[in-house]
Amino acid sequence: MSSLVPRVLGWGSADSPWDSGEVLRAELFSIERLEQHAASLAAAQQVTRRRTARRSLSVRLRDNESALLAAYRAIIAAVAEGRAITPAAEWLIDNYHLVEDQIREVRQDLPPAFYRLLPKLASGPFNGYPRVFGLAWAFVAHTDSRFDPETLRQFVRAYQRVQPLTIGELWAVAITLRIVLVENLRRAATRIVSSRAARQEADAVADRLLGVDGYPAEPDALIRSHARHAALAPAFVVQLIHRLRDQDPRATPALRWLQERLAAQGTTSEAIVHDEHQRQGASNVTVRNIITSMRLLSDVDWREFFESVSLVDEALRAGSDFGAMDFPSRDLYRRAIEQLARGSNRTELEIAQAALSAAGKAVAGRELDPGYYLIAAGRRAFAATVGYRASVWSHSGRFNAAPGVGSYIGAIALITAVVLSVPLLALHAGGIAGLRLAALALLGLIPSIDAAVALANRAAMMRFGATTLPGLALRGGVPSSLRTMVVVPTLLTTRAALEAQLESLEVHYLASPEGELYFALLSDWTDAPSENAAGDAALLDIAVAGIERLNRLHGTGAAGDRFLLLHRRRVWSDGQKRWMGWERKRGKLQELNQLLRGATDTTFLHPGGRPPAVPPDVRYVITLDADTRLPRETALRLVGKMAHPLNQPRFDAATGD
Repeated sequence: MSSLVPRVLGWGSADSPWDSGEVLRAELFSIERLEQHAASLAAAQQVTRRRTARRSLSVRLRDNESALLAAYRAIIAAVAEGRAITPAAEWLIDNYHLVEDQIREVRQDLPPAFYRLLPKLASGPFNGYPRVFGLAWAFVAHTDSRFDPETLRQFVRAYQRVQPLTIGELWAVAITLRIVLVENLRRAATRIVSSRAARQEADAVADRLLGVDGYPAEPDALIRSHARHAALAPAFVVQLIHRLRDQDPRATPALRWLQERLAAQGTTSEAIVHDEHQRQGASNVTVRNIITSMRLLSDVDWREFFESVSLVDEALRAGSDFGAMDFPSRDLYRRAIEQLARGSNRTELEIAQAALSAAGKAVAGRELDPGYYLIAAGRRAFAATVGYRASVWSHSGRFNAAPGVGSYIGAIALITAVVLSVPLLALHAGGIAGLRLAALALLGLIPSIDAAVALANRAAMMRFGATTLPGLALRGGVPSSLRTMVVVPTLLTTRAALEAQLESLEVHYLASPEGELYFALLSDWTDAPSENAAGDAALLDIAVAGIERLNRLHGTGAAGDRFLLLHRRRVWSDGQKRWMGWERKRGKLQELNQLLRGATDTTFLHPGGRPPAVPPDVRYVITLDADTRLPRETALRLVGKMAHPLNQPRFDAATGD
């Protein structure tokens, strides 16, 4: 193994990493030495844009899966036979389910399209394989398969001080670590099984030498069975010595022959026993480390790890409000940077810096955010600036999306024509023509259109996904600058219905309790033939008492009461010829907007003797129907979406819109 690790740096011959079956275990490095090794690795490794003929890592993964399954079954069979197994073998059979999980995760996280995009090495034993795979191999080799997130973080950072990794490579760190650990476990398992077979063979020879189970002794059994072997397996020798330990070498020809054979191999029985015990102990440690590391890999927050080592993230955080955004938004920016870098001669870091530079030159508005140039209206001009050349597939998607509804209808018409023409042509060839063919065409038109619509819809769903709106994370809750009201328009009908609405309002609060969120019932009485009706006051008193109870229970916000009741009086409707809340639900929301802007002439009453009041400086209003449930933190995410620089509304003074 020690001969392969230096060649990871690009030195030596370009042998395959699979040529050696030795366990991946090189000199153990301290963290300082690991950082130095990462830097030298980065300086030596060169990537190529050429397609390579190397097999995908998924092929080797399948081979490893088969080998590990065979080893697992062999060890289970040995246990069933009552044979002793090593601690390393116990680790394997006790945690084989974990190994299966790792292989399954690699298959899910490393699709062929993603694998093709990973930069490949141009030389060395990993020529044609992803650069990040060589990085993971070196890390595993010099830590004896012992994974520590902080050590890996420093290792990757040290590498990137010399040569930056791409966004895709950083995401692939966890994947390739799993691949290398599975590879190393396969090698260790193969050695476990081969050593067990050698010990079993030694037991069989010892039984013949000693005449076990009533059979006559065969003093020359060892010589006859192994005289032509080039070298004796260490596990075979150790087990045979163990079985013959009570025999006199002078009276046992097999022992004399064994000592002579070992001397010819340049060793002694004492040395080979010592080395084999050391090798077995090291194997136990390595397998334990592999299994423990696999378990830790599943517990790590890889999104947090990625962002802690990404140079693109570091640049965007330093030059913009990128760090204040939620993860999907940050990922949206990163994917745009990846795409622009792949279609140009610039690196991802250069694309990010160019977007920051463009934002830095802006005066005001959305242009101040780098996302304007990455995912919004400024992208086309920015792409031209960085020399981006879209792929044919991207061009076709842009062409299809641009016409909108016209393209959709045209596609339906084209598919309808194709679907309808096929049977009509067949019928015409069969001799049907004229009015009969026209009648059949009319009969087939409707089902053909239905089929065309279904096919067009399916194609559109496959081709065009949902658009992700960027948003702020608002980790500390809604700030006072984004103060928001969640309002529920409702009618005061019965005591039970009112209590249900109050309970629902409390549930809305519990789903988003952080920050400057305020919750209000916008209520009206039901329509009536007069301005006041029996039971009005009682229902209003219940509502007032319920809101006061919620405020006592959950406390106030920075702007006052957290829960509010905004109730309107009835007004006469000439159209309906009844007394009712003005313009019903639409009117409630319009008057709320007026109230938020300081109006005092609304129809809101003064329940409890206090004038209708709302928190000052409310930025957003979220309206919920009475039967709507607000999932946890949904209000926070909605506010974050609305507050993002690219989503903020703009007022056109010329048109008033």
